[in-house]
Parts: sequence; structure tokens; C-alpha cells
Amino acid sequence: MAQPIRVLIVDDSALVRQVLTQILSTDPGIQVVDTASDPYIARDKIMQLKPDVMTLDVEMPRMDGLTFLEKVMKGRPMPVVMCSSLTEAGCAETLRALELGAVDYITKPQSDVRELLPQLRAEMISKVKAAAGARIAGLSKPRKAPAPIAPTHAMRIGATERVICVGASTGGTEALKDFLGAFPAESPAVVVVQHMPEKFTQAFANRLNDLCQVRVKEAQDGDRCLPGRVLIAPGAFHMKVVKDGAGCVVRIVDEPPVNHHKPSVDVMFDSCAQALGPRAVAVIMTGMGDDGARGMARMRQAGARTLAQDEASCVVFGMPKVAIEHGGVEEILPLDRLAGRALELASQPLSALAS
Repeated sequence: MAQPIRVLIVDDSALVRQVLTQILSTDPGIQVVDTASDPYIARDKIMQLKPDVMTLDVEMPRMDGLTFLEKVMKGRPMPVVMCSSLTEAGCAETLRALELGAVDYITKPQSDVRELLPQLRAEMISKVKAAAGARIAGLSKPRKAPAPIAPTHAMRIGATERVICVGASTGGTEALKDFLGAFPAESPAVVVVQHMPEKFTQAFANRLNDLCQVRVKEAQDGDRCLPGRVLIAPGAFHMKVVKDGAGCVVRIVDEPPVNHHKPSVDVMFDSCAQALGPRAVAVIMTGMGDDGARGMARMRQAGARTLAQDEASCVVFGMPKVAIEHGGVEEILPLDRLAGRALELASQPLSALAS
């Protein structure tokens, strides 16, 4: 029998520490080894107890969570799940935490913690378990921004006819930064589902837009899929790609979650299979669970070319693994080769894509 995942909970609220302990302790595969009310206490308990996973509040006295996270990832890298608020500041802090090496995050309720946190039980337990098996990158070496790929004549032609469709989850915010950072301004249209709650996707899109040569925005209903534009599905809504004359647009719809996600990669991939067929290039990246696997198989059946991120470069090799098992993946590549191959496939004549 496998040893339980040992978790240290770090939060300045005694109530939150109590509720998180109660929730995580309901799963026999998790053992809360201790709690800490601030980073200084947490530092000593990390050295003493050597937990497998730490949950970390962003806002704490004496030292804020981001400063502590940076110190941890430099000195003793370990899987960290952040606890943040659904405020504008909370979104920015959480994105920064993911840049610093946090595996994932949960959003804390803004009202009655004791009443609402149990609703997050399944999410919290699954994210802690995924974090325990995640690949952790320390901060000993600063990340280098990818150099944009030089556009070719074929890419410029393909940019008017192709759409690159991307799905990602845990670890995806940083992977997408590398992936889209390699795209030149003359790239094909890109549509993205990254599992995120509402408000977070707007902040994420803005951050990518500042870093990339392509224009990145949170998608709005009716936005056209245009060369050089990346549309990020808004949190709490599904995004579908539909035909519109010679081109296509996105539809933002409020429908039930699919695979426990909203937005769902499967919803977008299914629509791309119908609307785009061989005009699409599908990419599935790091993430927990199986969202996107069935939709990618349908895209491949419809003539799309399909790529998956390899296990070694994934934070969590869940979504790509299941997509491979469902037969939807044509090629498996490391993260640093995904963008170049996606653009190469998008540059091929339609006859080559359909063959």
C-alpha cells in the first residue's frame, strides 16, 4: 500500500487551517502532518517534517506567500498549491506564484469559509494529489524567454487558412508562455482553453499579450479567428469555434461543465473538428485529468494534425497521456519543439494536411 501524501498547510487564518485540515484528512491517501501560521514557522516545519506538498496562502503577516515561495523554490524546491482570492490582485499574485514554480492553486471563498470550503473538497484533494506527482522546476537557473520563430512564405499563406487549437491545464500557464512566445506576429489564428476560473483568464491573457509578438486577448462572443491573434477561452464559459463565411468565429456559451471543467478542452476540440476539419492543428499540453482526449481523437478523425507535449516536459502528464491512449495524437514532442512543429504543420498545403 502506497504511503499517504504528507501535506503541510500554511495559512494565517486558524479557521482556514482547521477547515483545510478537516477536508484533506477525509481522503485516506493524504496525511496533514502539520500546519503553520506564517512562513517562519513553516520554514522550520519543512526542514523538520519534509512534507511532500505544501498549501500556501498568498497574504500572510511577517512575510508574504510569494516571497516565501521564491525562497522555497530556490532552497528546497517542492510541490506547492497556492490558496488565493478571486480578486484582481489575487489573480495577479497567483499568476506570479505559478511563474515562481507553484504547481497549482485553489481559490478561497470570499464569504463564509466554513460553509463554502467543503464545496471545494474534490478540487482540493485532486490538486494536492496531482501536485505530489508533479515535476518541480527550481529557480536555480532563470527561465529564458523563447526566441520567436522566423516566419516563412508558406507560414504567411497558411496563416490565412489554418487555426491552431490548444488545450492545457495544470502547468499550462508557463507552458503556454513558452509555446506562444515562439510564435511570430504572422502566425495562424490560435484558440486556447486553459483551465482557469473567471477573472483569472483576463489577467492571464493580458500578461501573455505583453510578452508575445502575437496579439492575445480573452475571447468574446463573435470574435473572429484571425492571423496573429490568440483567443483565450474565458473562465466559467465554454468556447466553440464555428464557421462564418470563409472564416470562423468563436461562440462563448454558458452550458454545464464537461469533464468537470468550464471551459472544457473537449467542447472546443469537438467544435473545431466540425468547423475546421483538416484546417486545424491541435495541441494538447500539460494538465491533470482527461479533458481534451476524446475531442482530439475526433479532430484527428476529421483530418486535423495533432500534437501532444511529452511526459518529460509536462508538469503533470495527465491530459496528453489519455489523449495518446485514445489514439488522438499523431506526434509527441517536448515543449521546446511544439511551437515550431505546430507552425510547420500549419504551413503545409491543405492536400498534405488531409493526406
